[in-house]
Amino acid sequence: MDDLAANGTSAANDSTGTNGGAAGPAETRGSRAQPKTDKSEQTRALILETAMRLFQERGYEKTTMRAIATEAGVSVGNAYYYFSAKEFLIQGFYDRMTHDHAADARNRMAHTRDFAERLEIALVSWLDTAAPYHEFAAQFFRTAADPSSSLSPFSNESHPARATAVELFREVLQGSDLAPKLDAELVELLPDVLWLHLMVVVLYWVFDRTEDTERTREFVRRSTPMAARVINLSRYRVFRPIVRDAKGLIQDFILPTIGKTAVK
Repeated sequence: MDDLAANGTSAANDSTGTNGGAAGPAETRGSRAQPKTDKSEQTRALILETAMRLFQERGYEKTTMRAIATEAGVSVGNAYYYFSAKEFLIQGFYDRMTHDHAADARNRMAHTRDFAERLEIALVSWLDTAAPYHEFAAQFFRTAADPSSSLSPFSNESHPARATAVELFREVLQGSDLAPKLDAELVELLPDVLWLHLMVVVLYWVFDRTEDTERTREFVRRSTPMAARVINLSRYRVFRPIVRDAKGLIQDFILPTIGKTAVK
């Protein structure tokens, strides 16, 4: 029945953004464009918050759009107006968590310029922001990990949230004492690479069943100084050939796999 209700709702897409630019919350494929009124934003937020609570309480598979609408006190049709299918609530969750993470990380790293410290702060901030959702994270990331899914973090549709995250890592680097010492082209590429490092942390976190995901936190504590040292070494002339080769690999094989704009 929920799927039948969705048939009457057409999905539209919002504007995109460019890599390296902070993107505000945007409507994505499956999330219908609507006027930006306070009431519509409040309704959309209510539906999303209700869905997140029910996903935690009942699990993703057992939570229907009808149940979400009932709990939120809106009609099923209204729920589908904002999210054309249950899976697109995951995109809404991803968007919101990305912005919450960016705001929290910026506050935490405001008074330090050490690159390694700033990078670790940004990664730990993500773990803290995502902590309440760890129980149903496996379902979320199983859907997002499908390379053909528009909900993949690498997809075109996920570009607004990804651009927000990449911009955060650009600030991690450019606000540090290391950035002025690095090759300018490397500085331009590193935010995307640091975001990919976050994706590795996220993958480890999904499968981490230790208390307070302590193993993931230890992974961050140990891997961050190592990453910072490697990046720091890149500024020395003897390592320049290796740096050029690494940049070529990133440009030719990694960046082309990441969607740049939302599909219209």
